[in-house]
Amino acid sequence: MNLSPAKPRPLALSLGDPAGIGPEIIVKAWTALRRTGPSFVVVGDYDALVAASPGAGAAGVRRVGAPDEAPDIFPEALPVLDLPLLNPVVSGKPSPRYAAGILRWIETGAGLSLSGAVCGLVTAPIAKKPLYDAGFNFPGHTEFLAELTAGASFSGVRGPVMMLATPSLRTVLVTIHLSLADSIRALTIERIVDTGRVAASALIQDFGIPYPRLALAALNPHAGETGALGREEAEIINPAAARLRALGIACSDASPADTLFHTEARARYDAVICLYHDQALIPVKTLDFWGGVNITLGLPIVRTSPDHGVGYDIAGRGLARPDSLIAAIRAASHIAAQRTRAGVAP
Repeated sequence: MNLSPAKPRPLALSLGDPAGIGPEIIVKAWTALRRTGPSFVVVGDYDALVAASPGAGAAGVRRVGAPDEAPDIFPEALPVLDLPLLNPVVSGKPSPRYAAGILRWIETGAGLSLSGAVCGLVTAPIAKKPLYDAGFNFPGHTEFLAELTAGASFSGVRGPVMMLATPSLRTVLVTIHLSLADSIRALTIERIVDTGRVAASALIQDFGIPYPRLALAALNPHAGETGALGREEAEIINPAAARLRALGIACSDASPADTLFHTEARARYDAVICLYHDQALIPVKTLDFWGGVNITLGLPIVRTSPDHGVGYDIAGRGLARPDSLIAAIRAASHIAAQRTRAGVAP
């Protein structure tokens, strides 16, 4: 009988937009993690990674035929599952010509996660406009991955819901990339309840918090001040909180957003439900500008991403910091381990 421990599974890391800072921060993240892990295999273009490794060059990047080769070579070379582009990459110059490759890398990473060949997917940043120009019909990574994984079974409450996380704060978003006016129009009791259900389920399954506590941010100043400064709290937000409580989920009524994020307030909850993009991202980026992580909740695969964009303005100049990508890799590894302990990993 073979009692040797199972070989650890790596993460998959999709390259993102090759004209952005993705290749550079991936190489820097590997340099920082190569001795300690967690290990990962890049799904992307080998040449783009070699170009981003001026010190080691090709010697520091190695093609692999399958993800299970990655953990053994990770301390010595950056493993890449080479799915080459058809066009040469120019750093800092976005182009729809890269779109087919970018989407193939994401699809491959999601497929490897669903099959169990890797323990999760980390996605390097993409820019939306070059993909839209090439005919991409999804708002972004999150919605695309939800579609790619829609047919897989999942024991949790299905999303997708976006979480932004630092070691001291987690925020989840009811609306994401909408204008403020459109975000307000989109608010419904059902939408807030769905977000809260996904968040509570993920806090249990992915973060090991058995009895999660949710706070709910108000929309208006002073939480509407009993209707004097807005009716949304009384008509939508607090009824949603009451419905969540009726489902057995600990959730506060709407609290003024300007009092929710200081140190003492953060000790009273495990995550904040935020109603629009900047309400969630401003406190996260204020507390930890370089280390925030984007986590997609409610998917049958683990998915994280750095909390920043493609950085065309500094691409290819050696200036990009890998902090957020490193945090995303570590977060994906922690969530994958938690799912394995809970018996819900693919």
